[in-house]
Amino acid sequence: MAKGNLEEAGLTPAERALLDYVTKVTEAAYRTTSEDVQGLRNHGWTERQIAEAVYITAMFAFFNRVADAFGIAPQGYLEMNGLTK
Repeated sequence: MAKGNLEEAGLTPAERALLDYVTKVTEAAYRTTSEDVQGLRNHGWTERQIAEAVYITAMFAFFNRVADAFGIAPQGYLEMNGLTK
């Protein structure tokens, strides 16, 4: 998972809540609760937006696992971001 300084990212409380939720989905989806989803609703997220965030999170997790399983490296990503030695 990409890491960054979320405190300095200028996110709204609603955006931060959604990122915290999809992080929980990524790391331990079985720990999500109806209270988590209600918290997102309380921040103004709609059912459709919450579902879309979960679908996108799950899709990326799937793609990453398949790529890892087959040893597929993202072409050009490392070089493009100055991450090669």
